[in-house]
Amino acid sequence: MYLGLDLGTSGIKALLIDDGQAIIGSGHGSLDVSRPHHGWSEQDPAEWVRACREAIAELRAVHAKEFAAIKGIGLSGQMHGATLLDTADAVLRPCILWNDTRSFTEAAKLDVDPRFRKLTGNIVFPGFTAPKLAWVKANEPSIFAKVAKVLLPKDYLRFWLTGEHMSEMSDSAGTSWLDVEKRRWSPDLLAATELDEKHMPALVEGTERAGGLRAELASEWGVNAGIPVAGGAGDNAASACGMGTVGEGHAFVSLGTSGVLFAANASYLPNPQSAVHTFCHALPATWHQMGVILSATDSLNWLSNITGKSAGELTGELGDALKTPGGVTFLPYLSGERTPHNDAAIRGAFVGLEHESHRAALTQAVLEGVAFAFRDSLEALRSAGTTLQRVTAIGGGSRSRYWLKAIATALGIPVDVPADGDFGAAFGAARLGLIAASGADPLAVCTAPAVAATIEPEQALAVAFEDAYKRYRALYPAIRGTM
Repeated sequence: MYLGLDLGTSGIKALLIDDGQAIIGSGHGSLDVSRPHHGWSEQDPAEWVRACREAIAELRAVHAKEFAAIKGIGLSGQMHGATLLDTADAVLRPCILWNDTRSFTEAAKLDVDPRFRKLTGNIVFPGFTAPKLAWVKANEPSIFAKVAKVLLPKDYLRFWLTGEHMSEMSDSAGTSWLDVEKRRWSPDLLAATELDEKHMPALVEGTERAGGLRAELASEWGVNAGIPVAGGAGDNAASACGMGTVGEGHAFVSLGTSGVLFAANASYLPNPQSAVHTFCHALPATWHQMGVILSATDSLNWLSNITGKSAGELTGELGDALKTPGGVTFLPYLSGERTPHNDAAIRGAFVGLEHESHRAALTQAVLEGVAFAFRDSLEALRSAGTTLQRVTAIGGGSRSRYWLKAIATALGIPVDVPADGDFGAAFGAARLGLIAASGADPLAVCTAPAVAATIEPEQALAVAFEDAYKRYRALYPAIRGTM
């Protein structure tokens, strides 16, 4: 048996699989986000431990015998968070999360240093870890002076599980401190934020052992002490391992709270000016690129809250047949945007509203706006040297066939729908735990699920969608600086 733990923003999922990768069961622990000031987003790491205990307890309550046979553990987690520990490993302040934008000034200052883009292959985004430490130094100097270790969220969970300060390449690539091509910490980039390698966890590949389960927890859970804990992965790379998106040219589109267009690469292909993220993958000697939009299903959920109708009711009103784009355009920048704009200040908008703009027209515009945001990411990937022939859809929003039709037509490539099953980050983490514990071939383990259906672009609407995309593209510069 192998356990995958996925630390998300809203909860922790514990997933148990057997030697054949069949899912045995799962448990969940809920989390809340603290927003004490505008643009702030924080969590207490003690809450991660509490939620993990809840998830494990729920899983053990139903599958105690199977849980006792665990041979390996893998970790996945929300990226970019700054978890600060002192010399006694006490947490110094709440973790500053990935969607916290307070450090936009510090990010801009670091980004003008050419070493950052050259060595990391990425823009220094406000959500990344390095500018958060620069913010702490400027605004909470007494805390900064006590920092002995900086851990990413899942790696704090690892510390609780194993007592080790360790991380892996895919998650660490999102800090702005990693030399992404060479897969190691950069002393120069750390020095730019007045840190050094002593402040960083040791690095392994995601498929390698990164500590063993502490005896105290092993006794509490009724399992063997020292069970290998894999390096694991950041959430998107873990999802890619779960989906089998690990080989050159394989890609997925994730319709979650945020949206991701993710492509696996066999080589390092940076293009930071496109605002594409270029990170190490969880498997050795592989990398990945991804375009990231900050409000995917969040955009539909926002409309749901405004209208009082559920997301399913809203999309249901559109029917099954894909419609020609209407006169209303939606810009899904509810909390700023990453790819391709790197703009934390921009905000969303409806354009082209008229008396006839009923609820269904707004829903259609929201779905199209998110589809066009993915098209922006596709164009950014192309400019970075990655051409996609097809993508696989994952995430809660992929349950809407209408939305997938809009995405396929906006992108101009087929969208595959996987067979029913759980192929997300927790499953990918469990796969990494299996590899670390057994030494299995990563490519043999991280295979793709069967395809249940393929959504082809609707050629009859291709010109109309292309025209609508051009209108969409023209609106960002028109509203930039007006927010």
